[in-house]
Amino acid sequence: MYDAPFSEKNVTSNAIKIAADGVQVYYGDTHAIKDVSVNINDKMVTAFIGPSGCGKSTFLRCLNRMNDTIDICRVEGDIRIDGEDIYDKRVDPVQLRAKVGMVFQKPNPFPKSIYDNVAYGPRIHGLARNKAELDEIVEKSLRRGAIWDEVKDRLHAPGTGLSGGQQQRLCIARAVATEPEVLLMDEPCSALDPIATSQVEELIDELRRDYSVVIVTHSMQQAARVSQKTAFFHLGNLVEFDDTDKIFTNPQDPRTESYITGRIG
Repeated sequence: MYDAPFSEKNVTSNAIKIAADGVQVYYGDTHAIKDVSVNINDKMVTAFIGPSGCGKSTFLRCLNRMNDTIDICRVEGDIRIDGEDIYDKRVDPVQLRAKVGMVFQKPNPFPKSIYDNVAYGPRIHGLARNKAELDEIVEKSLRRGAIWDEVKDRLHAPGTGLSGGQQQRLCIARAVATEPEVLLMDEPCSALDPIATSQVEELIDELRRDYSVVIVTHSMQQAARVSQKTAFFHLGNLVEFDDTDKIFTNPQDPRTESYITGRIG
């Protein structure tokens, strides 16, 4: 089950980027997340794994207040990014989501050109003073998304005309264009073929030099390949959180071991 990593797994003492304490999430009367506390480090990939419906995506969406868009959803507890309470009434969720970018399960480019997909965020957040600066941001973001060389001669072609893997890398470029500090990825490779998956995984490994990356994945092999820390969720509980190699080779909780070995999930 354990797969070779892309890079050294030795976890350094990276600073804490996100601190969650006593987080509870309710959908109406359903208690979806139960008292989750976890510290997520900067410049590191943290993977959330667990069976379908275990709460991993729900918790991920707490980190940029995407659950705010669901009427029956209620979030309790404390979540801080760089010490700032992101649920404070003074925090603008739109500004928060510029700082905490998100890439979804299915590639979702806007029905615009490749250029405008990436330029959209910087435009609405006023990050460029003129066209030259915007051009620079677009190129830099597409390079970070590892897709510049493939699209540089057709920036004004529609983003929806790209292949699935290219669309997902375009969405990653779009997410990093607002200079976020955290990048959330909700099963970013589940709709991709193995070659496109490999390209996105290599990109994730590069992105952690600049960002705190949190990835939800249904693939334990993927978690083992791309992450340095892994959190195992089960029935709304955070069961275990540790260095990825420890989770996969020496889990402390019998529920984690049962999931890793395929007995549950």
